[in-house]
Amino acid sequence: MSLQLPAHFHREQRQLEAAQISSWQQLAELDDQALRLLGRSGGASELRLGKLRAQARLVVEVGLEPAEAALLLYAGIANCTGLAQAQPQQLLVQMGRLQRSLTGMAAPLLDLATLNSWIRRAQQCNSRRAKN
Repeated sequence: MSLQLPAHFHREQRQLEAAQISSWQQLAELDDQALRLLGRSGGASELRLGKLRAQARLVVEVGLEPAEAALLLYAGIANCTGLAQAQPQQLLVQMGRLQRSLTGMAAPLLDLATLNSWIRRAQQCNSRRAKN
């Protein structure tokens, strides 16, 4: 999946392109040191790059769309472990409020079945990690 960031991440997009990082997979694989170096080498903020890496890890490890992963980050879910431990009903309420505040009623709201699917995939991700 190619790395297409929202327009307000234009500095980060340029910085990642300059570093030849062109996919969510490549971004997800960056370690802390590489992220720090990338943040220091251009106009991109290390903090914003870190948030993008967290988003990329949710995209890659759980199989979410970038917008879904971004919504989870805004809701305070930053990794597979956090999502795997989430309570579906509580997350539904939290995500619904957040989605309405960010997008209004234009976008279809998430449903419990979708969130349960995300949580199951995150639990599988954690199981794979534990085996390795």
